[in-house]
Amino acid sequence: MLSRQQKHILLKFFSMFSVIRGYNILVVVVAQYLTSIYILASNIPLREVVFDVNLFIIVLASAATIAGGYIINSFYDSEKDLINRPIKSKLDRLVSQNTKLSFYFVLNFLAVIMASYVSFRAVVFFSFYIFGIWFYSHKLKRLPFIGNLTSATLTITPFFAIFMYYKNYETVIFVHATYLFLIVSMRELTKDLENIKGDLAQDYHTIPITYGEKASKIMLTTLAALTLVPTYLLLFRFQIGYMYIFFYLGIVLLFLFLIILWRSKTKIHYLILHNILKFILLAGVFSILLIDVGVILNRI
Repeated sequence: MLSRQQKHILLKFFSMFSVIRGYNILVVVVAQYLTSIYILASNIPLREVVFDVNLFIIVLASAATIAGGYIINSFYDSEKDLINRPIKSKLDRLVSQNTKLSFYFVLNFLAVIMASYVSFRAVVFFSFYIFGIWFYSHKLKRLPFIGNLTSATLTITPFFAIFMYYKNYETVIFVHATYLFLIVSMRELTKDLENIKGDLAQDYHTIPITYGEKASKIMLTTLAALTLVPTYLLLFRFQIGYMYIFFYLGIVLLFLFLIILWRSKTKIHYLILHNILKFILLAGVFSILLIDVGVILNRI
């Protein structure tokens, strides 16, 4: 049996894990390594990629920065989250705001220190990334369009870190990035629809609040249609192995997404739509394994 103090410590741990969304960070770490192995450094022996200390440091610095980003976002959104996510908010509030801010500064400091091991350019990159997350959380997220675009850009920024490290400028990488950016942009707009009540109470000028739900649905439909462009290119212009299964599945899921979208009226409907997009992103990460299993086995 755990003592009362041990239970309290455990609850604090789960609270901080909830604040930094540790499960999301784990997915990003896996995605960075899979992207490095299969796409950005596909011509480098597997062992060299996996045991590359510089890559490990970049991934670790990315994880620390993202964790810090979730903390500062939680700090600024504490009142809004009480309305939009009351259960999660209660868990998050088990850790004081002062403790969260302390962790925020420590994580960002560690990220910059780790980046200095790689290069001065990495220090500059992560310094701008940290500032960008803070500025978004403090100011930009309250604005329509700018907030959505900034959020989507910040979400895919960790992949630019390893992209810059390997200096691989093949066209297929930009096509993959475009698909990812569009799906993430859809997720951000769907979250705005899901969180209308709290955003309205806290005077956030999101797209659904400023232009209405119908306009938001039209934008989501447009973004979904635009995903067909990178999907077509990846299916018929580039070699992606068995990953084609994911993109065909993505078409089906986005079609289902649009059907539900135009029938959606309540928060639970938008939550379902949000989860569909999260599933597409998660499936996309692990489907990278399907690009060319044979080549990877030969690189061990």
